[in-house]
Amino acid sequence: MEAVLKMRRLLESAPPRPAGERCEFCDVPAGEGHGHVVDIEKRGLMCVCRPCYLLFTNPGAAGGRYRAVPDRYLHTPGLVLTGAQWDEFEIPVGIAFFFFNSRLNRTVALYPSPAGATESALPVAAWNEVIRANPVLETLSPDAEALLVSRLRGRADAFIVPIDACYELVGRIRRRWRGFSGGDEAWNEIDAFFETVRGRAA
Repeated sequence: MEAVLKMRRLLESAPPRPAGERCEFCDVPAGEGHGHVVDIEKRGLMCVCRPCYLLFTNPGAAGGRYRAVPDRYLHTPGLVLTGAQWDEFEIPVGIAFFFFNSRLNRTVALYPSPAGATESALPVAAWNEVIRANPVLETLSPDAEALLVSRLRGRADAFIVPIDACYELVGRIRRRWRGFSGGDEAWNEIDAFFETVRGRAA
């Protein structure tokens, strides 16, 4: 009992942890605008401080389990992706992102929805056609970069972006979407997101 009381006093006297996100490897404050690392095994993103981020910029680090998310934003206005190919992907909305999942050993297609990121079955032959027509897609870092495509309001746009940006968009839509059509707040959020992406990719 005395040991329990001592432990309780120790915990009560410990200084409070500073606010803000912390590195999921070493537990130091991650800092504003911190980087992310993909946990390939768990298919998740981890917040990391700069030194830990740099450890995983080598694809072979930690046996390849963790991969640093690059900060590349690249506008690809000449992307060849026809309406017929988009229909073949069976994506029911005008936004989707595509990335190579090394754990599944294939490219996956996800689109944002009020329920979060939803996967669409991606026909291998159709996707291979897109790759052949767009060699730039072969430069995507597996698990860590994605092709983000927007086909909203009669305008087609495509970007190579960090995978965390795609999940940021998914989170924004999930938080703001109301009813069947989404509402003005959700669409303003989508417009603001793509404006930021265009600015970073310029």
